[in-house]
Amino acid sequence: MKKKYSVIVFDLGNVLIPFDYNIPIEKFNVIEQGLGNKFVEYYRSNYSIHRDFERGFISEKDFISKMLEVIDNRIDANTFCNYYADIFKVNEEVASLLPILKNNYKLFLLSNTDSIHQKYGWQKYDFLKHFDTLILSHEVGAVKPEQKIYRAVEEASGYPSKEHIFIDDVEEYVNAAKSLGWDGIHFRNYKSLVEELRIRKLLNTVF
Repeated sequence: MKKKYSVIVFDLGNVLIPFDYNIPIEKFNVIEQGLGNKFVEYYRSNYSIHRDFERGFISEKDFISKMLEVIDNRIDANTFCNYYADIFKVNEEVASLLPILKNNYKLFLLSNTDSIHQKYGWQKYDFLKHFDTLILSHEVGAVKPEQKIYRAVEEASGYPSKEHIFIDDVEEYVNAAKSLGWDGIHFRNYKSLVEELRIRKLLNTVF
């Protein structure tokens, strides 16, 4: 029997918007040689701070204050936010699929993200208008692959688990969705995504 899909759930980072943390690192290094390296070393060594900020457990003000300490308060808060969030570009090919899929399915965005990246980085992108709902980690208090964030999608959509399909570049996050009864596609590139969608009859084969 053909599987029924009602909700297509997209990850954001590295699916719709590739990102590059080297951009702010280089900007910090321009301010003072080694400052960006110092920042990224601290960031990686204290990744739990990043994750807690994405969960909304750390306030934006406290996060900014801590990060400014790391770079010796060489810039102000607004400049930091602009540097920190200026890491994205749009994958136009993947974004072009959204209005087509929107004709027949509910579209949800599910992202591990934070308030700074949202406000200063990706909130401006036009493709967001195609989504029925945005489920953001810092707003629901959980990150992928925690069960709570997937259940937040189901609660918002109102559809059974089995009618959701999730597209993410991190296989662990896709597998977490599958463990809850969703279908999932591990995103590698546009071409393979289109093929996976065609196999499931989510895209017309002549597309």
